[in-house]
Amino acid sequence: MKKIVSSIFLAFMGGVAALGTVYAYNFYQNSSKQQLVNQSKDPIVHLAKYTGGSVSNGADFTMAAEKSLNAVVHITTQSEQNNLVYNPFFGTQSEQTYTAQGSGSGVIISKDGYIVTNNHVIDGANKIEVVLNDKRSYIGEVVGTDPATDVALIKIKETDLPFLSYGNSDEVKVGEWALAVGNPFNLESTVTAGIISAKGRSHIINGRKNPIESFLQTDAAVNPGNSGGALVNTNGDLIGINTAIASNNGAYQGYSFAVPVNIVKKVVGDLAEFGTVQRAYIGVSIVDINAKFAKENNLKQLNGAYVANLVAGGSAEAAGIQPGDVITAIQDSKVNSVSELHEQIARYRPGDKVNVNLIRNEKEVNVAVTLKSLENTTSLIKKAEVVKVSLTKLGVSLQEADNNELAKLKVANGVKIANLTGNSKLAAAGIKEGFIIMSINKRKIASVKEAQAAFSEVSGGVLIEGIYPNGTRAYYGFGL
Repeated sequence: MKKIVSSIFLAFMGGVAALGTVYAYNFYQNSSKQQLVNQSKDPIVHLAKYTGGSVSNGADFTMAAEKSLNAVVHITTQSEQNNLVYNPFFGTQSEQTYTAQGSGSGVIISKDGYIVTNNHVIDGANKIEVVLNDKRSYIGEVVGTDPATDVALIKIKETDLPFLSYGNSDEVKVGEWALAVGNPFNLESTVTAGIISAKGRSHIINGRKNPIESFLQTDAAVNPGNSGGALVNTNGDLIGINTAIASNNGAYQGYSFAVPVNIVKKVVGDLAEFGTVQRAYIGVSIVDINAKFAKENNLKQLNGAYVANLVAGGSAEAAGIQPGDVITAIQDSKVNSVSELHEQIARYRPGDKVNVNLIRNEKEVNVAVTLKSLENTTSLIKKAEVVKVSLTKLGVSLQEADNNELAKLKVANGVKIANLTGNSKLAAAGIKEGFIIMSINKRKIASVKEAQAAFSEVSGGVLIEGIYPNGTRAYYGFGL
């Protein structure tokens, strides 16, 4: 019995050991399989935190904004406007004079009071008021204007003013931050931020005569009243003068345009020194290049400006540039469009020499060009001087206009030409005796004394507006 029981016990224990071994093996296998399944479905995730660098809180515009706000001014203008009013009861027309008001912005560019703004901000203004960021107010005097670039220079009598330093618009990159500073909707000292969206934009303001357009485009909010204000980089350097917006409703819709500061710098320098812009021309008729144009003209490249024709006796002809050449750079600054070529040339004066890189018959050529004026000379225009002229020298005698006659003609002011001599400049311009002068160079004239003062301060040309006793209005312009 003892032997039988011992055998049974040993067999039982062996079975338990065998079952335990099998169970352990199966558990291990199942655990391994489950681990592989879990790894395939739920990989181990690590938090992607990097602790080895510094923490950035994003772009900071406070320094640039503070610097710009103190150098950007609010400009308000007043101008006399005439409006014809129709009387339906009597079937007559009468003229009413009213004062039109406008506003814009300006940028102080020197501590002695020189301020740059847009020409359209102060054009035709009889009075210009300049209000600083600290609320001080001054009367601004026009130093000079340039409608072609829509830039104007005015001055106030003050010293030790905060001003903005010029940046370099050539170095501006698409995508970099920019701030627009000005006075939109008469909301004084407003700063908006955006990026430079594009460079070299043209055909923006087509109504100007002989426009020079190579605008910086930005999506910083610009609205009516921002004109003439500053476009600055994050260092607070002036990179452009805000000028226009593309909009269907007259307000900001994401597209704003500024005159590059490299053009502004040259224009205001000329206005300060000469009272007018010393504009140089390369003497070519040029065309933008696109894929279709390149194919039609067997061009291998799409960059540059294509020379279609030359101005007879112009700078390009004298330098040996030929029709069919493609201008690719001016003074090592790349030219990819007509607007960019205009921008480069606008920085120079007649008589300046520039290196022009071009492609001719698929070969690179370098040409030295001496730039000329529109009259094909290298001479600079002398600074405009005020012409002191008397009524006697002009060959005209004036008399006070009769109030009854003015009332009959439905005009508020004027002086009458009583006599013209044979060598009178007014007579040579076509003016007849009896003509009533209402304004001289847009300056309202109400007395002989005012007419004498206006003629004695003429700079260059004269524009006279007036009316004849029969009610015929007329305008005359002539030089002195």
